[in-house]
Amino acid sequence: MKKELTISAIKDGTVIDHIPSDATFKVAKILDLAGVKGIISVATNLSSKTMGKKGIIKVSDKSLTKDEVDKIALIAPNATVNIIKDYDVKQKIKVEIPQIINRIIKCSNPNCITNNEEISTKFYVLRKEPLRVRCHYCER
Repeated sequence: MKKELTISAIKDGTVIDHIPSDATFKVAKILDLAGVKGIISVATNLSSKTMGKKGIIKVSDKSLTKDEVDKIALIAPNATVNIIKDYDVKQKIKVEIPQIINRIIKCSNPNCITNNEEISTKFYVLRKEPLRVRCHYCER
């Protein structure tokens, strides 16, 4: 008899699916789950027909901000965010790397103004795969 582990459904909240296994805990860190009172399920190395191995995160009673979705897109560009209401998927969102990335990544140029003054970083996406960006301020 084949045994399988199941993760219980959540009534209301968010499910992030199709996360590369090696990025699952990075996505969990982005979500800052320490203050969440509800159910949190994090699973990695699950079998996937399309990915081989994948991760999944379920968080009850949490809606993601646009900032969180943008950060997830940078490390898991093929992830899917599912909005759950009354145990049903009400909305399925395919994450997408934004054209402009604000306040998420740090400029690698030590002389860039963003590394020396209180200025938020801003990058333009030149290519999505592999990810290539250009700093708005120093153009590196």
